[in-house]
Amino acid sequence: MTRAVIADDSHFMRSVISDILDDGGIEVVAQARNGREAVEAVREHSPDVVTMDVEMPEMNGIEAVEQIMDEQPTPVLMLSAHTDENADVTFQALDKGAVDFFTKPGGEVSMEMSRLEDQLVDMVSSVAEAGVGSSQEHESKSATQTAPADRTNDRSGSQYAEHPTLLIGSSTGGPKMVEQVLAQLPLDADFRVLIVQHMPEGFTGRFADRIDSRSDYDVSEAEDGDRIGGGEVLVAPGGSHMVVSNYHAGRLRVKLTEDPPVNSVRPAVDMTMSSAAEVIDGPMVGVILTGMGEDGAAGIKSVKAVDGATIAQNEETSAVFGMPKRAIETGYVDDVLSIGDIPDGILNAIERDKQEVN
Repeated sequence: MTRAVIADDSHFMRSVISDILDDGGIEVVAQARNGREAVEAVREHSPDVVTMDVEMPEMNGIEAVEQIMDEQPTPVLMLSAHTDENADVTFQALDKGAVDFFTKPGGEVSMEMSRLEDQLVDMVSSVAEAGVGSSQEHESKSATQTAPADRTNDRSGSQYAEHPTLLIGSSTGGPKMVEQVLAQLPLDADFRVLIVQHMPEGFTGRFADRIDSRSDYDVSEAEDGDRIGGGEVLVAPGGSHMVVSNYHAGRLRVKLTEDPPVNSVRPAVDMTMSSAAEVIDGPMVGVILTGMGEDGAAGIKSVKAVDGATIAQNEETSAVFGMPKRAIETGYVDDVLSIGDIPDGILNAIERDKQEVN
């Protein structure tokens, strides 16, 4: 049975979360009122997972995550209120080593958590399976992984295929992985990039800003009707599907829809990949990174059906090997690669495409 520590300064929230996890078959071994108590509870109980509030007295969630990762690395799921300020702070927690985050509906003290009990149990269970390292290891890797690629930005005479499109899908544990891939993608490859990261509204804009600051590409959160060309990236906004509606002369247009969730999520990777495969006639690479569930498996099949290249992250470097595993099981994934090898895998795919055309 999965064993959890709950850290929240609200007695009400601790009780609600504890009841939800207990009902979901997760044993709550301790509750903490602040970050300091959370650190002590991890020392004493060695849990499989910690749910961590962001704002707490004495020691906040970010400080607690950092200390836990230094002393006794343990998978941490941040529970964040749905505010702009908390979005920034939550990403700081991910930088310190937290695996992912879950937004409390209705604010810090949420009366609506019960309607999301299944999602919370699923996410806590998935995060509990994630591999984690020390915060020093994480920060060292993060600094290396998010440095922009040291490659020429001159697109003239590029060895790569003309007008390639890159489609990336990820979920639990994905933000740091997406940032790493984009940081190592050379601008002279001239990709049009679409990213679908399962993330709620209010966080995807901050996510796009973070990628933009760590990549040579021009990254923004998608708006309805946006067009992009080479060297530009759109991130699907939380709460909306992002579909490709038009493609002409190397530029693609997207539209946003509030159609029902697909694979229980919106935005859905399958929606973006399948629409891209229907509309785009140039070189295309579909990539599935870490995440729980099966979103992206149908999208990978669609990309492969139009002779696109397909890549999945391997189990060893995935925080949660759900989405990549389901994609691989379709039989339509060309390469299964570690996160560090995926950027070169993407470039090799479009180099092969150019050679085949010539």
